Amino acid sequence: MTRDIPITDSRAVVATTPGMPATDGDGVKMTRVIGTQELNMLDPFLLLDAFESDQPRDYIGGFPSHPHRGFETVTYLLAGRMRHNDSAGNEGVIEPGGVQWMTAGKGIVHSEMPEQEDGLLMGFQLWVNLPAAAKMSEPAYQEFPPSETPLERRDNGTEIRVIAGTTSEGTTGVVKNELVRPTYLDVTLPAGQTFNQDVDATDNAFLFVVDGELKVGERRQVLGRRVLGILGEGSQISVTADAGPARFLLVSAQPINEPVARGGPFVMNTKEEIMQAFDDYKHNRF
Repeated sequence: MTRDIPITDSRAVVATTPGMPATDGDGVKMTRVIGTQELNMLDPFLLLDAFESDQPRDYIGGFPSHPHRGFETVTYLLAGRMRHNDSAGNEGVIEPGGVQWMTAGKGIVHSEMPEQEDGLLMGFQLWVNLPAAAKMSEPAYQEFPPSETPLERRDNGTEIRVIAGTTSEGTTGVVKNELVRPTYLDVTLPAGQTFNQDVDATDNAFLFVVDGELKVGERRQVLGRRVLGILGEGSQISVTADAGPARFLLVSAQPINEPVARGGPFVMNTKEEIMQAFDDYKHNRF
């Protein structure tokens, strides 16, 4: 991980990581970007997995039934289709440009399986922590097809898929979360154009470059393809696509600032709560 120091109100890149190869579920290949030894978490973000393959053997096993407690999972697709089922009887299909923001709360068992036998599957799963007061809340879903996730188109050719938060031009995403007040934007930026976004000065924020290359902030720090950049202090994010068109995620939220205890698919505040989660799951109390 490389480090720098911000000097202006326009947020600078203070650390970068390309993540590391990983497998999860039934052998699904991915890159784990948050949730590694290099970047354990960025409060309230616990994990970020990026998956992209047109080889069925890399993803066809999917993510068979597994439990969660104490946090939220956010599945966002750029290509392909994923079907989910859960222990509460919910079922649906996530498509490109669509999002599923699932609050596991006190406990849920779900599966996410590719709705395809070949072709490209590409997307992200983000884990967002819940504060202690909400960890044992009832499970809930915010799931929206691409037709319901706003796509802001600007005169300079910039396109912004707004999952959560509000853009500087006033487009508001469909996901509501007053616990950490997230912003989640998928931005496609034409060559030579600049994108500016105001953020709360107390947010933790990152950029993840899907394609192309970005110049970030007044220092014009270079952030390359498939690299995550943690952003330092400031109330504005400014990026430019100098070298050619670029696509990136901009994600930010309020930190929770509470102890974090992890145990596989469970994230609580203490080790005792983790042990209780395993016992509850073992005895079908989810």
